[in-house]
Amino acid sequence: MGLFDGLIGGVVGAEMATVVNGLIQRHGGVQGIINHLQSQGLGSTVSSWVGTGPNQPISAPQLHAALGPDVMTQLAAKLGVPPEELAAKLAQVLPGAIDKLTPNGQVPTAS
Repeated sequence: MGLFDGLIGGVVGAEMATVVNGLIQRHGGVQGIINHLQSQGLGSTVSSWVGTGPNQPISAPQLHAALGPDVMTQLAAKLGVPPEELAAKLAQVLPGAIDKLTPNGQVPTAS
């Protein structure tokens, strides 16, 4: 977990790094969260985060729907914020975090 926190902490801040890390771990790693979001109809958006070009934005409602209300409620409760607020924050930071965790367009292999 420390590796993810170190890679993305400077980009998104410590509190959100913990949330993003938890989200990634919950889905079995970087490839897992990518696969999950792609399976929810966000393939081209997520591919832009992994690729070397500009990151396509994602809206808070899209992210909330893709992750599901249960996951969003659990994560939001840990931060003490409403799920909608967490979705908005994640929509801002998740594209950059995935981008940083996939240097040169390569998804890290699970270890």
